[in-house]
Amino acid sequence: MTFDVIVRNGLWFDGTGAVPQVRSLGIRDGIVATVSAAPLDETGCPDVIDAAGKWIVPGFIDVHTHYDAEVLLDPGLRESVRHGVTTVLLGNCSLSTVYADTDDAADLFSRVEAVPRSFVHGALEAKKTWSDPASYVRAIDDLPLGPNIGSMLGHSDLRTSVLGLDRATTEGVKPTPAELDRMMVMLEKALDAGLLGLSGMDAPIDKLDGDRFRSRALPSTFATWHERRKLISVLRKRNRILQSAPNTKSPVSALMFFLTSSKWFGRRPGVRMSLLVSADAKSATGAVHVFGPGVRLLNKVLDSLVRFQHLPVPFELYSDGIDLPVFEEFGAGTAALHLRDQIERNELLADTDYRRRFRKSFDRKKLGPSLWHRDFHDATIVECPDETLIGKSFGQIADERGLHPLDAFLDVLVENGERNVRWTTIVANHRPRYLDKLAAEPAIHMGFSDAGAHLRNMAFYNFSLRLLKRVRDAERAGRPFLSTQRAVHRLTAEVAEWFGLDAGTLREGERADFVVINPEHLDESVNAYHEATVPFYGGLSRMVNRNDATVVATAVNGTVVFRDGDFCEGYGTTVKSGRFLRAGAAEPAKALV
Repeated sequence: MTFDVIVRNGLWFDGTGAVPQVRSLGIRDGIVATVSAAPLDETGCPDVIDAAGKWIVPGFIDVHTHYDAEVLLDPGLRESVRHGVTTVLLGNCSLSTVYADTDDAADLFSRVEAVPRSFVHGALEAKKTWSDPASYVRAIDDLPLGPNIGSMLGHSDLRTSVLGLDRATTEGVKPTPAELDRMMVMLEKALDAGLLGLSGMDAPIDKLDGDRFRSRALPSTFATWHERRKLISVLRKRNRILQSAPNTKSPVSALMFFLTSSKWFGRRPGVRMSLLVSADAKSATGAVHVFGPGVRLLNKVLDSLVRFQHLPVPFELYSDGIDLPVFEEFGAGTAALHLRDQIERNELLADTDYRRRFRKSFDRKKLGPSLWHRDFHDATIVECPDETLIGKSFGQIADERGLHPLDAFLDVLVENGERNVRWTTIVANHRPRYLDKLAAEPAIHMGFSDAGAHLRNMAFYNFSLRLLKRVRDAERAGRPFLSTQRAVHRLTAEVAEWFGLDAGTLREGERADFVVINPEHLDESVNAYHEATVPFYGGLSRMVNRNDATVVATAVNGTVVFRDGDFCEGYGTTVKSGRFLRAGAAEPAKALV
């Protein structure tokens, strides 16, 4: 029998962590039909990829995206797939579009994830055909998907659909016993439909969009631990996962996740949890030492199953004016972001009393870690109508003008038009030694790209390639911190097993999701800054990664959808390569490390 695709003579990584070998892969009907040390018969094969000198690895898995609206507008999800991602997870951080109506879902999603509300609302209004989890799964699976899709049910989505958005975001309001029972039943239905588990958000920094309840915190942040434990008991019974984020202002919050994951008191099995976020934060430089020994110790002592998600690259943020989630840490920042009208916002930023309040909260001693280091000397202007300011930090401008750094920052915004000033800073993962240490730490796993969100703030679509570059560079320099096969395992089968996904390995008889990588182009191009316009977001220019020479080809379910910098004809419109991956179908891959 002939093959549909042959990948010839590449260094093949199976995803388990086994030592790679030079092999040829024969693909037939979307499955890896053979992995051969000998040449394959290419007679009649319409597509042969010469992978000599290249790597053949399982398609990467991005467990933390916010493509929930974008997948309706552009099912190809090109920015991820062009970098070798073949499976993405929706429904993170308590946000999904399964139960909530269109207005509520748009209010929940848009401001938190910095995606224009009009497009989120428009996508749901035009494309939403579902009324329950089973029809949601069918609707997503019916799209001409590029990558495979998995999803969790968002706690804020669930809570809103039962309590209504007003009650769900009102302090002190608790679901009645009947409402809590209804939430548990609705979660059961989502798990029955194949959703992977539940996602939450305990940190109150994220705020609602829209006009009705604008600037209130997300519904899940109002949930009591009694409510959370009830929902987690459903996950425990079904062996499903919880993704969430502790409230960094409350040390007890993180401990509660370990306790509710625990197998103590006969509550077996434990509940697998994936929490935000492991990082070497500039705002708390000692916290990096907790991730690893601290998490492993708590897991051992409490018999729990907790890992923290990690972004294995420097955490670089960009902002147009004050449109950055870190400002939600300050009441004055939320007050400014509450105003959508540019003139009103500029007037507020110039107001003397407002600035006094902002300085007071800005200078207040931090209690616990924060998202932002608050150092305006470490915040550099990259675009500005006043070109003399480009390349300067706000702290440098403050020194020159004899001002408080916050006042200098606000002055520059007011003088030049708040959204016309673009600046950047690195908030975490700035020290290579600790970045390498975290990448090799078994108590964390790879995630938190936030792909599809924060369109003008960050771009980590290719974090897998950037990790492989760091690994390769370290090996060639004689200071390895992680083997290449172990890095591939961490980016594929390891997260697939934790989340219960049928993905992550590339062996005979398995689905042919793979990426062919040219290791010679794991170079500085993977760190380069790019922007591209997005037609389905009204021509908005968003941050992307573009290092197409690195990825020779990406295939999903045996279909080569991206090759030599181009997508196949009909990709994301008439060609359907991906599918919805329902929970419960995965056979755990055993790591050989």
